[in-house]
Amino acid sequence: MKKLENKIMLITYADCMGNNFKDLSRVLDKHFSKAVGGVHILPFFPSSGDRGFAPMRYDVVDEAFGDWDDVTKLSEKYYLMFDYMLNHISAQSPYYKDFLKNKDKSPYKDLFIRYKDFWENGEPTEAEVDAIYKRKPRAPYVEAHFEDGTTEKVWCTFDEEQIDINCPSDTAKKFLVDNLTSMAKRGAAIIRLDAFAYATKKAGTSCFFVEPYVWELLSEVTDVLSPTGVTILPEIHEHYTIPFKIAEKGYFVYDFALPMLLLNSLYYGQTKHLKEWLLKSPNKQFTTLDTHDGIGVVDVKDLLPDEEIERTKEDIFKFGANVKKIYNTAAYNNLDIYQVNCTYYAALGDHDDAYLLARAVQFFAKGIPQVYYVGLLAGKNDLKLLEETKVGRNINRHYYTLEEVDKEVERPVVRDLLKLMEFRNTSKAFALDGKFEIPDTDEDKLHIIREAEGERAELIADFKTKKFRVLSNGEEIFSN
Repeated sequence: MKKLENKIMLITYADCMGNNFKDLSRVLDKHFSKAVGGVHILPFFPSSGDRGFAPMRYDVVDEAFGDWDDVTKLSEKYYLMFDYMLNHISAQSPYYKDFLKNKDKSPYKDLFIRYKDFWENGEPTEAEVDAIYKRKPRAPYVEAHFEDGTTEKVWCTFDEEQIDINCPSDTAKKFLVDNLTSMAKRGAAIIRLDAFAYATKKAGTSCFFVEPYVWELLSEVTDVLSPTGVTILPEIHEHYTIPFKIAEKGYFVYDFALPMLLLNSLYYGQTKHLKEWLLKSPNKQFTTLDTHDGIGVVDVKDLLPDEEIERTKEDIFKFGANVKKIYNTAAYNNLDIYQVNCTYYAALGDHDDAYLLARAVQFFAKGIPQVYYVGLLAGKNDLKLLEETKVGRNINRHYYTLEEVDKEVERPVVRDLLKLMEFRNTSKAFALDGKFEIPDTDEDKLHIIREAEGERAELIADFKTKKFRVLSNGEEIFSN
């Protein structure tokens, strides 16, 4: 099983380039073995909702995708990232079902956050509800209907299929150890802690990244995984200062700010704020332009002026291809004000040069790049799937057949993207602890120098014309 390498990681579902793990493996070997070093396989466990993020259990693979043997074979060729939903488990899980059946006699009665035990009087005050960093316009709970006919409230941050876990309880601690240990043995090189900041809850607080409890929880995970050599990646969408706190303790973090910063630079031909971020961002990070969710807005607070954030967000609907505000409304089952649903290629107006420049900047940035499968194929907005499902996020979740993949990789923009990816994976200049320099240039220009182990890579770009060059040890190897 491969461990983490400084090579580009693909983000994909098990059934979005072909139908299952076997198809995915064939696609990777046929087209992307040099461009991709690792794979973040989005949740592949049996699930009752949220495209896999409401897992029922972690010890089996959803049979629609394959089995553990398929995962193991992938882990021998690519370093893999698995998701662990630290904050919640499915309402259809055997654990929650047992709780509903047996209530206080259930061995899982302490796995969930029961309002009657959490709040001083069994219910939060109005002030306590207001303090919570929540995803619903009310206290976060669902009614648990027990087999004996009684009901009570249990904590539910997200969808009603995602029941929050009572992380401080002994039952939850054992649950954590059992699942993480199993995942580490099954081929995970990295375990991504999904919704990490929501897992710490204390009455009277925001119940989001609550210190010092957040460090205690992270320490528990570290104690389990450090002997296995598995890397930990806490997932947080919020103000950049929060991931910085985690980075300061030596953990990898996400750079979710880069997508909006790049759109701002590419829309308006200005690089000041982008340069500032590229210089201050940490070395141990995973960079993204696109993921299975939308393009994040909240992550650039104070990295772009408020008026620039608003202008960029609004202009996605102006400059983007086939993206409308209605896709981010209740009409498409999406009220998340913190992101815009759109593929990154479409956000740049399906413009090949702008898209390749965005990727080139990502590959030259600090950290390890992640490329979402739709982005790997420079995918356009899937309006057909969007309208069929009326789910806003599905605009960026196209299901590619094997034949479609074969066709898409022949497009010039995809061929050029793969060339850039292969260079990023093979050049020693991109070492995580190597030299990173941005020389002074005009406002509409960007020059990045990466240097390590005797090798030098340079990106020289013009954000007005969207033209750029890539140099390796002084020799031009790519230009558009």
